[in-house]
Amino acid sequence: MFHRSHRLVAALFVLALPLLVGACSKSKDATMQSQENQAMQSSEVKVTSVDLGKSVGADNRVVDKTETFQPNDVIYATILTDGSATNTVLKTVWMFQDGQVVSQSERVIAPNGAAATEFHIEKADGFPAGKYKVVVSLNGSPVQTKEFEVKAT
Repeated sequence: MFHRSHRLVAALFVLALPLLVGACSKSKDATMQSQENQAMQSSEVKVTSVDLGKSVGADNRVVDKTETFQPNDVIYATILTDGSATNTVLKTVWMFQDGQVVSQSERVIAPNGAAATEFHIEKADGFPAGKYKVVVSLNGSPVQTKEFEVKAT
């Protein structure tokens, strides 16, 4: 009797094993698929360029590209992207030459093809003369840095 129940348990185990392996495999496949989808989505949008200037048009693109500004200028950055995705995060960190963060902001975009996103900084009492840079990140990863200068008149 004891020997018979072991055979029954063994037989049931052998029959159930393919079902267990299949369920684990499907769960693993779903997890891998989800990770691949996330990686693909974040790589579907690329920053193609960063333009700086003193004004932007209705299309959010810099009208007069420059890398030299006066202390009281509004400094615009247009980030040009290409690709399609939902919930893409663009972030700018504006820094003075000593590494001090002047400003930072982020926007969630959902582009479908080429797109332009505008960021800007301004300071009522004017920016100190010196060298600056803006670091652009896409979904948390820095992708481009653009240097510029503020010159006193």
